[in-house]
Amino acid sequence: MTEQPSAPDGPLIPMPALTPAALRAAVAQIAPAQLPSFVEHLDRAVEQAAAQSTIAPLRTFLLWWGEFVAIERYPARTARLRELEAVAEEATDREALRSALAEMRQMTDLAQREIST
Repeated sequence: MTEQPSAPDGPLIPMPALTPAALRAAVAQIAPAQLPSFVEHLDRAVEQAAAQSTIAPLRTFLLWWGEFVAIERYPARTARLRELEAVAEEATDREALRSALAEMRQMTDLAQREIST
C-alpha cells in the first residue's frame, strides 16, 4: 500500500483486501485518528459473532470499514463528503437536504461497488 496518487484526484492507496489486517493498515495510513474506532468496532464484532454463533457481525464490520476506506482513500471524495454532511446538517429546505443526501448515496454506492470487485 505504498502507491502514490497518479493524479491529484487519484487514490492515496490501492483498495485493500477486506480483511481486518489489510483494513487496519489502510486506516492507519489514510485516517489514523480512526484507529481507536476501528479496533473498538472489531472487538464488538468479534464478541457479537461469538455470542450469536454467526459471522454476520464480522461481515458487517468488514463491509463498513471497506466502504470507509473506499471513500477516504480519495482526498477529493472525503472533502466532498464532509461538505455534503455539513450541507445536510444545516439544510433549511427539503430540496437542499434531498440533493445532499442523494449525492452522499451515490458516493456510498460507488464505494460499495469498489469493495465488491
